[in-house]
Amino acid sequence: MLQNGLTHTSTRTVEEHHLAAHVGSGDLRVLATPSMIALMEEAAMHCVAPHLSEGQTTVGGHISASHLKPTAHGRIITATATLTAIEGRKLQFTVTANDEEGLIGEGEHTRFIVDREKFMARLK
Repeated sequence: MLQNGLTHTSTRTVEEHHLAAHVGSGDLRVLATPSMIALMEEAAMHCVAPHLSEGQTTVGGHISASHLKPTAHGRIITATATLTAIEGRKLQFTVTANDEEGLIGEGEHTRFIVDREKFMARLK
């Protein structure tokens, strides 16, 4: 059952393909902001996935995040999503990202519950 307060944490080791120089969002060998945001979205998706009906999933609709501190290649990062509001199909989350030294990012994320088949049929 979907309810405010649900939380999930996703973990990842920063690899070459997560770096700004590889992603193209910068030229330094540090965690790229898009990679941090992707982990935040992953945490939000997994936060609610067990509580959805069969055939449903969530898709990202909006994210507003600040990347506060650089993280080096090889470091372990976590992103935690907490469900804060449910408005029909619209789900609101707070998201944070951390490395071994502490907070590296924070923000707000909106996802929408969709029917997988109907959503994918829109691509045809």
